[in-house]
Amino acid sequence: MKIYNEQLTLQTQGKREFVNITPQVKAAMEKSSFRDGIILVSVLHSNAAIIVNDDEPGLLDDLQSWLEQVAPERDDYKHRGRFESNTGIHLQSLLLHHQVVVSFSEGRLDLGPWQFVLFAELDGQRPKRILIKVMGE
Repeated sequence: MKIYNEQLTLQTQGKREFVNITPQVKAAMEKSSFRDGIILVSVLHSNAAIIVNDDEPGLLDDLQSWLEQVAPERDDYKHRGRFESNTGIHLQSLLLHHQVVVSFSEGRLDLGPWQFVLFAELDGQRPKRILIKVMGE
């Protein structure tokens, strides 16, 4: 098995945004010249996430509401952080996860018709690094 690595840096305009990074994942797969394998997509920050889901605005609004309901920002968390208290954001990141694995076959991503790789910025307006690791043959 061979490995191809690429890093992507994103900076959103808003504090919370969902960005479809499927084109960048596909481009990394194509640059690798592998025909079959898997792609690990991992955000290198604890206040963001990577998910595979529909890129539909209503669903993403519902997801934001759900995150705020399950892990709201509050003042009574014990974690104070190094620079700010954003425990609710860290818990939201745990709910969504920091990485996904996407397989590919015959040079095409194995995603359903309504599945996309999305970067979830949960505490934004700072640059965030994303690792795209393509493993295959």
